[in-house]
Amino acid sequence: MPGLTNSPTFPTDIPTHSLLIVDYHLLKAGDVDEIAKLWLAATHTGFWYLRNHGVECEANAMFDLGAETLALPLSEKMKYEQGDNGDSFGYKARGTIATDLNGTRDTVEFLNIAQDDALSWPCPTHRTYPSTVNARMDSIVVPFVKKSMAVNYTILGIFERLLGLAEGALARLHGSEGTCGSEARVVKTPPNQSSAGIGAHTDFGTLVLTPSSQEWQYVKVGKLRLVLAIPELIQSTCPSLFRGMPFATLAMR
Repeated sequence: MPGLTNSPTFPTDIPTHSLLIVDYHLLKAGDVDEIAKLWLAATHTGFWYLRNHGVECEANAMFDLGAETLALPLSEKMKYEQGDNGDSFGYKARGTIATDLNGTRDTVEFLNIAQDDALSWPCPTHRTYPSTVNARMDSIVVPFVKKSMAVNYTILGIFERLLGLAEGALARLHGSEGTCGSEARVVKTPPNQSSAGIGAHTDFGTLVLTPSSQEWQYVKVGKLRLVLAIPELIQSTCPSLFRGMPFATLAMR
């Protein structure tokens, strides 16, 4: 992973917040204790680590794809710009979004690849992408998207059972039969960034505000682990059960 292989040692003088580590293999096997750990994380912190998820190789390759794609000339990347139709699929250039009420511009660029386009490849559902993406769609992007979907469906299935819902009740809301807004994103941010990279949004990240605390605490990103979070939609649907947390994501320095 360019830029991550030789990442600096995590500082010892800043506050950190530990997360529960949930084993995906054990979840799939129906391990009662591991399922209880997942439920505890979802209902008390809203964030958790997931290991043994099987997406390591594809995730590493996505970093490589992102580095090569976002190193293309701006004129080439702008051929795949998101546009003004409300869809987020495609390229977003740096400095195109206000991050605060003062109009401070964002500092990141990224490319969003629609889940629908990956699943329908080689026939585009929403749009086309740079040649660097097309060359790796079969070998990297499609497997990454499908494995990520499998992880999501497994966890949604567990939530269905714990909530007493009918089998498939949550999964059907994320079905692949029609079109959806899901996407895979690769991001490039300037080194030593000290200001907000992008405006407020809902996603998962590596910095969380802990319960009953006004201090920001960092979450260490471990190798071979994903950071998963409860998004606003499901948290707002079941506010008495699921925990949602504000967060921010910062680049390594």
